[in-house]
Amino acid sequence: MRHGSNLDPPNRFERIHAEADFEHLEWDTEYLETRNDRKIEYLRDDSKTIVSENNSPDIPFRYSINPYRGCVHACAYCYARNSHEYLGLNAGLDFETKIFVKFDAAKLLRDFLSRDKWVPEPIIFSGVTDCYQPAEREFRLTRKCLELANQCNQPVSIITKNALVLRDIDLLQEMASRNLAHVSISITTLDAELARVMEPRTSIPTSRLRAVKTLAEAGIPVRVMNAPIIPGLNDHEAPHILKAAREAGATDARYILLRLPATVEPVFQEWLDRTQPECRDRVNQRVRQTRDGQMSDATWGQRMVGTGEIANQIRIIFKVFRKKYGFCNLPELDSSQFVCPTPSNGQMKLF
Repeated sequence: MRHGSNLDPPNRFERIHAEADFEHLEWDTEYLETRNDRKIEYLRDDSKTIVSENNSPDIPFRYSINPYRGCVHACAYCYARNSHEYLGLNAGLDFETKIFVKFDAAKLLRDFLSRDKWVPEPIIFSGVTDCYQPAEREFRLTRKCLELANQCNQPVSIITKNALVLRDIDLLQEMASRNLAHVSISITTLDAELARVMEPRTSIPTSRLRAVKTLAEAGIPVRVMNAPIIPGLNDHEAPHILKAAREAGATDARYILLRLPATVEPVFQEWLDRTQPECRDRVNQRVRQTRDGQMSDATWGQRMVGTGEIANQIRIIFKVFRKKYGFCNLPELDSSQFVCPTPSNGQMKLF
C-alpha cells in the first residue's frame, strides 16, 4: 500500500514522545516494510455536530461539513494533517490510516438545518478533509447529506480531488438546475507519475479532468483549484493546468500556495527527501522566499498566496492565464429556496 508519509512524527500536544530505534533490525527489510505498510482502520466518530463554523477573513466560506477525519488520499502536503493531533494521533501515517467516520452525518445535518436560528447560506463540503475520499465508496455519508440538502433546497459547494464525485451527478445536476450546487476539483499536477507519489490514492489527473468535463456537460458549474502550487516543483504547470481545465469546461480557476503548518512540515520534508531528492534544495529555498525566510507563515491574507518576488510572479502568471482562457467567477448559490426539514426526532413545529 502506498503512503504519502513514512513518518510517525511526535504529537505537539503530548509531553512524552516515543522514538523508534531499529538500528539492530536494519537487515530485516521485510519487517521494516511491514511497519510502513499500514492497513487502513475506520473508527467511529461520535461527534454531536457536523457543521463547523469559521470566521477566518481569508477563507471564503463560513460553514463546512467534513464527514471524515483523516484522509486516505495521503497527500504529502496536506495542510489538514496536524488536525489529527487533536485526537491524540500524529500527522504522518496515523492521518492517512486511522480514519474517523461520522456515521450520523446526515442525521446531524438534519438537526442543524432544522434549528430555528439557522439562516440559510451555502455550506461547503470538505473544508478540511476530502468528502469523496475512498471511504465514501463504502459509507456513502456525503451522498446521504446531499440527498437531504436536495430535499430542503440547501445550497452546497463541494471541494474534492476524487472523480468519485461523479457517482452523485444525478443529485448535483438536479440541485445545479436550481442554482443550489457547484463543484471545485483540485488539480495539483498533470504529471501522472508525480501525482502517484505525491497524492498516492487520489484520482489520476486525467480522471479529474474527465470529471470536470462530465460535470460541466451536465450543467454543474465547476471550478478547478490549482492547489497547492509548490514553488520549484509544480509551479511551472499552472498555465498548462488552466488550459486543460478550460478545455474540459471549467468556469472558474483559483490557486493556493503550499502551506506547511506545524507538523505538516516534517511530513512534507520526509516525502521530499525520499521521492524528490534532486529538487529538494530548490523547493525549500523557493518556499522560504515566499514565506519571508520561513517554511510557513500563518498570517491571514498571506498564508494562501505568500509574499515576495516568487509569490508575486506566481500570482501574476496565474492571473494572466486565467484571463487569457476566459475564466470567470462561479455563480452565487441561491439560499432563498430553503425549506426547513423536520428534525430527526420527528417533532414538527407549531408555527
